[in-house]
Amino acid sequence: MLDRTYRVGFPTRGSLLGTAEIAALTGLIDSGAPLTSGAHRDRFEKRFREHVGTAHAMSVTSGTVALELAIHLLDLRPGDEVIVTPQTYQATIAPLLDFDAEVTFCDVEPDTLNMDPAVLETLVSDRTAAVMLVHYGGCPAEMDRITAAAHEHGAIVVEDCAHALGASRHGRRPGALADIGCFSFHNSKNLTTLGEGGMITFDRDDWALRLERLRSNNVDGVFGPAVPAEPPALLPWMKFADEVYSHSYTEILRAGTNATMSEAAAAVGSVQLDRLPELSARRRDIAHRLDEALAQSAADVRPHRAPPGTEHAYHLYTFFVDSGPLERERLVKSLDRRGIEVQLRYFPLHLTPEWRARGHRAGECPVAEGSWFDRHVNLPCHPGLTDAQLDHLAEVLHAELSGERVFQSSQPIS
Repeated sequence: MLDRTYRVGFPTRGSLLGTAEIAALTGLIDSGAPLTSGAHRDRFEKRFREHVGTAHAMSVTSGTVALELAIHLLDLRPGDEVIVTPQTYQATIAPLLDFDAEVTFCDVEPDTLNMDPAVLETLVSDRTAAVMLVHYGGCPAEMDRITAAAHEHGAIVVEDCAHALGASRHGRRPGALADIGCFSFHNSKNLTTLGEGGMITFDRDDWALRLERLRSNNVDGVFGPAVPAEPPALLPWMKFADEVYSHSYTEILRAGTNATMSEAAAAVGSVQLDRLPELSARRRDIAHRLDEALAQSAADVRPHRAPPGTEHAYHLYTFFVDSGPLERERLVKSLDRRGIEVQLRYFPLHLTPEWRARGHRAGECPVAEGSWFDRHVNLPCHPGLTDAQLDHLAEVLHAELSGERVFQSSQPIS
């Protein structure tokens, strides 16, 4: 692909920011309130847990940190197995490289690219400590069947919801469909907290206590009885006086870190959550227009479509070219020449160097491999697309799929 400006490209931002977000930031600055660990973070977390439908929603500094801390909560031991999807961004499972656990890749469904529950049911066993998946592109996975298979063997299910804000499955929202949900508010996502941010959702009170310690620079460990020593005389207001002498640890599980979401990020997050219905509706309108372009062609293509009872968030717009890799390659190159940026997300993780170093090889997940190498295409789909860009995108897509390959200028459209 050429390094140039596309008439219709992937976004520099996945969400829209405007006067409401500026007003929230101005109000925070003018208030003189603390810029960390304040009322805005509390408000954003409260509203987020109400939106998702979980007992707890705890903000952190990024989606990657959310996943790292969620994996810590699994309390993995040597020999434990974690079953994961190969069809996701590397951050979903990268923290597992730090553990002496066996990682097994579960293939995906050919129509949704989500973890295939039928394959999972053949893999899960009493050795399985956890199952980790993503709602690919914003289409919720078949969670009832997945969680039933995992829970039958005592495994915890972690859902990476980075794509799925604005989606639902049978009236329930991602983040409340499994044991732990992890969200990203990165610059590219459907909701952003000024470029970075994340959230962890769950129902267990004991996990909330552990995460509160971890994200606040405290140790996560197993408490024992108080140290049998007389503490020195300390004034009652001295920081940490109570905690230092009120307990000890019998086991250290992990050192804490500073994963505190800033007040500015949380203030913007609350505004973005207000705007989520509007932003999600625009993504769906774009996706439906592109679906129509596919349906009107005679080419052997099909859209990435949500199953009945499922509402797609369209973080990604994906479709499949079923006439073979040569036709997919021709189409991708033609779209590129006509000013349409195409991306292929994501390269099968079991084939990346780090996981090959752990013994994984081609052939483990034939559906995921066939999709990336032969069939799937991702097109721009974000609320920043103008109507003119959408018209151009739909017209070029229809023309290419119908054999009308007339060259058009690749200059950007305002």
